[in-house]
Amino acid sequence: MARLVIVSNRVPAPRERGNLAGGLAVALRDAIRGRETMWFGWSGGTVGGDDEPPAPGITTVGQLTFATLDLPEKLFRGYYEGFSNGMLWPLLHSRMGLAEFRRTDLEAYYAVNEAFARALAPLLRPDDLVWVHDYQLIPLGAALRRAGVTARIGFFLHVPFPASALFLALPQADRLLRDFAAYDLVGVQVPEDADHLTESLDAIGIDAPTARAFPIGINPKSFATTARKAETGSDADRLRQSLGDRALIIGVDRLDYSKGIPHRFRGFAQLLKRFPEHRNHVTMIQIAPVSRGDVAQYRALRKELDELAGRINGENAEFDWVPLRYLTRAVPRNTLAGFYRKARIGLVTPLRDGMNLVAKEYVAAQEPADPGALVLSRFAGAAIELDGAVLVNPYDPDETAEALHHALRMPLEERQERWRRMMDAVETNTASAWARNFVSALEDRPARG
Repeated sequence: MARLVIVSNRVPAPRERGNLAGGLAVALRDAIRGRETMWFGWSGGTVGGDDEPPAPGITTVGQLTFATLDLPEKLFRGYYEGFSNGMLWPLLHSRMGLAEFRRTDLEAYYAVNEAFARALAPLLRPDDLVWVHDYQLIPLGAALRRAGVTARIGFFLHVPFPASALFLALPQADRLLRDFAAYDLVGVQVPEDADHLTESLDAIGIDAPTARAFPIGINPKSFATTARKAETGSDADRLRQSLGDRALIIGVDRLDYSKGIPHRFRGFAQLLKRFPEHRNHVTMIQIAPVSRGDVAQYRALRKELDELAGRINGENAEFDWVPLRYLTRAVPRNTLAGFYRKARIGLVTPLRDGMNLVAKEYVAAQEPADPGALVLSRFAGAAIELDGAVLVNPYDPDETAEALHHALRMPLEERQERWRRMMDAVETNTASAWARNFVSALEDRPARG
């Protein structure tokens, strides 16, 4: 069996007995188990100056080797904060108006990918399977080829890919698109993203592998078990006591403008305004841990949410009821599982999302005999699979309010039938199936050279 080499912007921290922390690590756990694996990426540390980064640090735990690289501070800022998150992230989420392009950031982006390739190439074997992850590392495959690597290299994009006309608005888009030709397999979340990427490649005559959809999932059995245990835990008990007999609506997202949280708040406000029978009978909890708090767009988003939450509570609260509880700190995953199980409605309304695993976790956490309802944005990749969800256009707060009203009044039999359809999809496209299918497809590609 060929060694699997995973490359991502950040490398997860190893825990005791080789267990891994982090979302991608959880998704790849089954692909790694029982197989010699090396995980390569940024260490999380920086060094001064613009000199060549020091040699990667190597740590081995059982069959898993971690190889991590420090990056020069100046290059890191241009690569990560500048081009990756200031330009590519909004572009890929179809928010070109928030994108900021600087040529120096683009050059730092390419310089870091070249540094990754120079550090990684000597560690590779000819029969390795190299799996590169996400938008920060699109040029890495081409940089590895220039370094003489002939091993099979695959790439997976975890975020959406926009329509061709939008992506081609990126300055030097053709340069980035040409880099896809270095890969033997390109994976995305859903067929629409595959079509968009293929159209962009065709538009400028790039001969690259046809993009394929590999929908990512979760481990539903494990998450369901976690939710059942957490349901009787102290945090879930405190939540239950605080709610009384009120129905719970829950939203959980990283604080990001792609998640549509302001639109969600307005939809909830419209629910209380248009359907007053729910006043004092429903509580919404929004958990949104702050990320990229030093970026101007994220500071503005947090200010907007603070004001919206204050206005909604000020206009609707009673002396014994606060309609909206808004937290900007992280809540442990195990605790969240218990909260999902308690919630009558999971409210997942991104403006654009590659997949959205919160939607799948909410479904997996439900009590089969009395499941909650999922209100889901039609712009989340998960909407293709979860056809039992109540789909909404998050740009229309009245449509969100109507969907919440319908979900709150939904009969038990309808909730059970919708949940069963969604759970079948969650149990089919699991994290292990996603990893297994991608690695198998990459193994089927002939090695170069």
